[in-house]
Amino acid sequence: MNRKTGTVVLIFLFAAMVFISGCVQNEKTQTPVNKESPETGKGDESMNIQSIKVSSSAFVSNGSIPEKYTCDGQNINPPLEFEGIPEKAESLVLIVDDPDAPEKTFTHWIVWNIEPVAKIEEDSIPGVEGLNDFKEIGYGGPRPPSGTHRYFFRVYALDKNLDLKAGAVRKSLENEMIGHIIAEGELMGKYRKK
Repeated sequence: MNRKTGTVVLIFLFAAMVFISGCVQNEKTQTPVNKESPETGKGDESMNIQSIKVSSSAFVSNGSIPEKYTCDGQNINPPLEFEGIPEKAESLVLIVDDPDAPEKTFTHWIVWNIEPVAKIEEDSIPGVEGLNDFKEIGYGGPRPPSGTHRYFFRVYALDKNLDLKAGAVRKSLENEMIGHIIAEGELMGKYRKK
């Protein structure tokens, strides 16, 4: 092979690589458009997700959760108040978790088919309860192994009641919620082990 032929071959190979890489890149760009994301419905673009203000008479947003509502105290749920629940809401879902847990986000309480009311009383069972990460049905209060952890009380207003049995796990609950969230809000409190 002479120098001229070698140069032509190299140019051809370079052009082919550019063409192939362009096709692959275009395929990657187009693929997600045609695939459904597992998160579809949590922020469903076809629905206008409204905001719910969540508060508690027991603690302020970003403040300390009183010991009474933790595993160091009475281990009962705190009272919660909601503002801005849409009129067309059929039910509420409440998920309480700790994203600061060592291995994964730790679920402390899941409740669904809650009447769309303005308040959940302390030490109550406002709806159908699922399995928390303590492997118990019901509320399991804060119990950080060390340091200060954040606990999120998230409420979701749905356009339907869920056909889900008591004791279901969080993943099942979240799957049932897909496409039905019309409003959401959260309150975060902190707790440090005594």
